[in-house]
Amino acid sequence: MTQRLHLVFGGELVTPSENVFKNVDDLHIVGIFPNYAAAYDAWKHEAQRTVDNAHMRYYIAHLHRLRDEKNAAAATEELG
Repeated sequence: MTQRLHLVFGGELVTPSENVFKNVDDLHIVGIFPNYAAAYDAWKHEAQRTVDNAHMRYYIAHLHRLRDEKNAAAATEELG
């Protein structure tokens, strides 16, 4: 059975119009979740908790895509 791990994290952006963190040392790692539904619930909770700060953003990273060794070029910005 394939695990589909998801990482939920967030932090303050330099500007709300770009996905550039103000300080990566201050990222909030919410956790790693075994499925998308659990990750989405955690993401939604954090996003709603920080809704008054327009510079705060939370994301769901699909860790299982990074572990996909069958795909030589998994979809990541680093690999282009």
